Amino acid sequence: MTDLTANSNQAAAPSAEEVRKRVFAIVAASSGNLVEWFDFYVYAFCAIYFAPSFFPKADPTAQLLNTAGVFAAGFLMRPIGGWVFGTIADRHGRKNSMLISVLMMCFGSLLIACLPTYDSIGNWAPALLLLARLIQGLSVGGEYGTTATYMSEVALRGRRGFFSSFQYVTLIGGQLLAVLVVVILQQLLDEAELKAWGWRIPFVVGAITAVVALFLRRTLHETSSAATRGSKEAGSVAEIFRHHKAAFFTVLGYTAGGSLIFYTFTTYMQKYLVNTAGMSIKTASYVMTGCLFLYMCMQPVFGALSDRIGRRNNMLLFGALGTLATVPILTALRTVSSPELAFVLIAVALAIVSFYTSISGIVKAEMFPAEVRALGVGLAYAIANAAFGGSAEYVALGLKSVGHETVFYWYVTGMMVIAFLVSLRLPRQAKYLHHDH
Repeated sequence: MTDLTANSNQAAAPSAEEVRKRVFAIVAASSGNLVEWFDFYVYAFCAIYFAPSFFPKADPTAQLLNTAGVFAAGFLMRPIGGWVFGTIADRHGRKNSMLISVLMMCFGSLLIACLPTYDSIGNWAPALLLLARLIQGLSVGGEYGTTATYMSEVALRGRRGFFSSFQYVTLIGGQLLAVLVVVILQQLLDEAELKAWGWRIPFVVGAITAVVALFLRRTLHETSSAATRGSKEAGSVAEIFRHHKAAFFTVLGYTAGGSLIFYTFTTYMQKYLVNTAGMSIKTASYVMTGCLFLYMCMQPVFGALSDRIGRRNNMLLFGALGTLATVPILTALRTVSSPELAFVLIAVALAIVSFYTSISGIVKAEMFPAEVRALGVGLAYAIANAAFGGSAEYVALGLKSVGHETVFYWYVTGMMVIAFLVSLRLPRQAKYLHHDH
């Protein structure tokens, strides 16, 4: 089997055939990423339709809270997924880890699509829904670290930032695709049909696309060497805390701020426009769909920029601009009445976030040696993402409910200050990755 990393540091310019192989590897790896995030977000967008099927006929708010609790449980599984799949990737290969994670996501989606309702099997219905969600959370938790590691190892030198940016292109693409499928179903079916059986369709679509991603990923070459996989340090948490503790906490530090601001201006923003700015749900949906599409297109641009100015400078700009702009942007959005102005303000915020998201995978991968790379990246990301990203909406809504919404703006700003200070610790040149072999 070809070891792509071994060839990635050639001094000579890569041939057209080599470039073609690398591009295909990036597409195949990121296809699974798109499927994983599509399946994860479809749950959130369809919850309003399937909540009555799985929870006793209580009031609608209680039903939505129950489905939100199951959504949060998926987030809490991410650190376990980061640990399990990071260990598999470092000990048994990146390819095997990516195949298992997409297979698990396929199973979780298929399970939700086929689940009997509460009326049919009673309390087993919500219990099985929770089980499917835990399987999906485990899968998504494992996906990020392994995909980030694989894409960083397969990317061509001098263009690593550009290539690695496609991880977030597909992540955001998965979100957009989930919205698109739900919007199409809303046009084709009435509300009664969506509540009765229509909500199952997106989960079937997710399972089918996961099978396609599985076949694409089967064609991938392995990027880790037999020597690193066989090392006694491979996939060892003890090894990370013994020799790479500083790298682990650096990644944890800027991922905390990065995840928080990412979820603030993506998933939470639609609710903020409706609840705080007073926009209609439909208008807010249009604004956010446009913003997410633009944000997706920004990733390769900011990734390519990092190849020019350096990853450290990208991260410093992210921390500094995030610190300066968060409070003014959220304050302006609070009273915004024009959808066009809201679009511009959110687009500016997402451009700042792009300094981080476009290169987040590669920056983390460059800090760990090959034998603990997937574990180091995946575990640090999953812990920070579950703690700060997953809680963003709850913290924002909780502060709003007690009349202190503006405290949330300063909370995000404070985390941006930490991201900036942590980014100062980043080496000017990658410590690892360029010199693995």
